[in-house]
Amino acid sequence: MLETNQKRVAAIHDISCFGKCSLTVALPIISATGVETAVIPTAVLSTHTGGFSGFTFRDLTDDILPVAEHWKKENIAVDSVYTGYLGSKEQVAIVMKAIEIIKAKDGLTVVDPVMADNGVLYGGFPEDFPMEMKKLCSVADIITPNITEACLMLGKTYKKGPYTKEYIEDILLGLSEITKGKIVLTGVWFDEEKIGAATYCNGETDYVFSNRVDAAFHGTGDVFTSTVVGSLLNGKNLKEAAQIACDFTAGCIKYTKEHNPNMKYGVNFEAMLPSLIKQF
Repeated sequence: MLETNQKRVAAIHDISCFGKCSLTVALPIISATGVETAVIPTAVLSTHTGGFSGFTFRDLTDDILPVAEHWKKENIAVDSVYTGYLGSKEQVAIVMKAIEIIKAKDGLTVVDPVMADNGVLYGGFPEDFPMEMKKLCSVADIITPNITEACLMLGKTYKKGPYTKEYIEDILLGLSEITKGKIVLTGVWFDEEKIGAATYCNGETDYVFSNRVDAAFHGTGDVFTSTVVGSLLNGKNLKEAAQIACDFTAGCIKYTKEHNPNMKYGVNFEAMLPSLIKQF
């Protein structure tokens, strides 16, 4: 491994050239926590796919393993691999191989199975994509699905909130049969006042919440998991990392609603980075 005192994560996501999501979120947020953030792009899009039409898409499947192999040749390894949006189901097996190549011994694999929201699979993904993503989750140390993504992987019926603890904990139990890793289930809410996540670790369930903001923006899942990754690599435990991510994401949503409430442009997380940096 190329020695450094600084923690290093490899973020494997697409690049949406405009629109705050995927790598354009992961890179600055994780870097702000003091963690070196290397990247392996899975695709390049002119904009993200939410709210824009006619966007360009360039598949980078053929570049993923050559990048990983070059890193190996240069003795570059990473303390963590963090995967998000993948350009196709064919990339799942390729990314699994890349993780084997670049992750240091005892490194951390975090999988955000980005593919769906609000009960619907994202456009462009085939119906069997959740079963492929399930394979990637099976090798993860931590997974961070939202409720829609969890239901698709488990073959369960998606329900709109507010939820019951029984419904959430049934999902967590199902996910625990997919992966031996820890789980952060996002988009959990039991009333109109709070929203957050459920964590599952060693058979124990915990909940973290922040004040609910009446607004919705693209890319907030990427903001959340990127913050979790940075927090974990700074020594926070799972619940602490999830709470920091929950509060930071809620703060970004609140600030954006007050200043530039255009959903498709994503959240102004940049204005909130000073508050995140203070955490570390």
